[in-house]
Amino acid sequence: MNDDLDILERSFRQLQIEWEKFFGGVEKKPPMDLKARVEALIKKYAYAEIRNNGERFRYQTLSTRYATFNELWNKRMRAIEEGRPMGIHGIYERKVAPPPVYAPPTPAARAAASGSGEVRVKDPGGDTAAVRSLFDRFLEARKAAGEAAPVKFESFQKIISQQAARILTEKGAQAVDFRLETKDGKVSLKAKPVK
Repeated sequence: MNDDLDILERSFRQLQIEWEKFFGGVEKKPPMDLKARVEALIKKYAYAEIRNNGERFRYQTLSTRYATFNELWNKRMRAIEEGRPMGIHGIYERKVAPPPVYAPPTPAARAAASGSGEVRVKDPGGDTAAVRSLFDRFLEARKAAGEAAPVKFESFQKIISQQAARILTEKGAQAVDFRLETKDGKVSLKAKPVK
């Protein structure tokens, strides 16, 4: 029994190396022969009565480790067959935020916007007066909300121009209406394409 456990331990270590070679692309096919030999040794003592406590503990440890690694190898094989990328610790899924989707404002939002007023920008680079008006309202709303961080007109104008240009090209709009919205003490700008 002790000799078989030594063989099982060496074979298991070798099997781990062979699987890593396969997953790393060094080997072309998985080590199924060695896997079959390791499984045969594990099954040989699966239902046998092992009287020596040290040997029983060693066998149970090796068979449990093999079962754990075998499950991991099967998952990685399945991922390869399905064409999913795998990381070191299992399946790797890239978490990418979906692009923002324009949703038409609700009637309540429209009513709130009409109270604060919207500023229409037709030409991102040329509507300086409209952007200045929006900037002044933005500063007033920030002050009322208790936001004290300074904002420069040039950086504000650049952001508005970039956002308006993007919306005009992507949505095929004639102009963009900007409105202010205060939520949880933060002032933000909402843009709406005008077709």
